[in-house]
Amino acid sequence: MIRMLALLLLLLPVPALAWGDYAHRLTARIAWAQLQPAARAEIRRILARSAAVDTPPCPLATIEDASVWPDCARGLGDRFAYSAPWHYQNISVCEPFDISAKCWNGDCVTAQIPRQLAILKDRSRSAKDRAMALAFVVHLVGDMHQPLHIGDKDDRGGNDVRAAFGFKDPDRMNLHRIWDSELAEGALTRPPAIGPAGISPARRRQLAAGSVADWAREAWEISRTVAYPELKSYPDSCPIPRDQRPRGARGVVDQAYVDAASASVRLQVERAGTRMARLLNTALAR
Repeated sequence: MIRMLALLLLLLPVPALAWGDYAHRLTARIAWAQLQPAARAEIRRILARSAAVDTPPCPLATIEDASVWPDCARGLGDRFAYSAPWHYQNISVCEPFDISAKCWNGDCVTAQIPRQLAILKDRSRSAKDRAMALAFVVHLVGDMHQPLHIGDKDDRGGNDVRAAFGFKDPDRMNLHRIWDSELAEGALTRPPAIGPAGISPARRRQLAAGSVADWAREAWEISRTVAYPELKSYPDSCPIPRDQRPRGARGVVDQAYVDAASASVRLQVERAGTRMARLLNTALAR
């Protein structure tokens, strides 16, 4: 009976999580290791008052909790539905990069990062506002570095691209989910594992350079040059009109794809954690 229950649980639909729990928490740990003492103290003070957010199923006690809170909160019904478009931008890789594209009314990841930073920095704002802003900053910086949260071929960032990956059921897999979960966790845990201690001060300075627009362009470029074209057995036109997409088309994530993509995943997580630390130090270390 227990084995049957476990099998049934594996077959249930799994909601898409941006970068997945593991990558988000790792990004937060990398950031925490680079925070100045004053920034850490302020984050602890904000999180100590986070009960005001009133989301018991979604704890908000540590920076790692903050890194996954926005995804958890989206599962609480309509209360946080407004934030759904904040996690991505879907900028076409079939045209020149345009940071303003697909961002109606500022409801996109690159617009919300500075907006939430401004709320976080404002010490006159309520405990609830600042705790939520902290969570959104930490989470959205991670999301923006997942290439398929930025690059798009009119397929919802790869969500409409079915893809086979190892022994996973191909009817339940798509390219976006693979980057969010299985590919990311494999790339980040494969030796030498990525972690806070492996980034030297000189490399931190290099990774932290640039603006939100620069960082989005980098993620977009990876989706344009790696995430889409390296996929085997799937048409690589730009884009494929919806009425011309072959029925049953399914890409294949083979070992060559994993090798090419894993280096990008590892780099993006290092970048995200280091840049998150830069933003939080600037906003809070005073």
